[in-house]
Amino acid sequence: MRKFFVAGMIALSLCAVSLPDTHAGAQNGVSGKVVETMDSGGYTYVRLEKNGKKIWAAIPQTKVSKGQTISLKPGTEMVNFESKTLKRSFDTIIFSEGMIK
Repeated sequence: MRKFFVAGMIALSLCAVSLPDTHAGAQNGVSGKVVETMDSGGYTYVRLEKNGKKIWAAIPQTKVSKGQTISLKPGTEMVNFESKTLKRSFDTIIFSEGMIK
């Protein structure tokens, strides 16, 4: 009985763990000013800045200009993603379906 109680308490404490802000951005979409952009492998990689925070996102290849403010559809967050076509790694990147028009 004691083992069951301990296991239950552990399970409840895991439910209380909060997700980082970037995960919420992935589910709700992200927006910001484009500070860097590059195309590779059918994707456009954009580094967005909003309120002093920067985040990388990837969308199907789209014409985007540095300085442009864009909003992206919700997507999937990838951690420690390695792009073989760019030959670089991203600590965190959101793969979105594209821009909101």
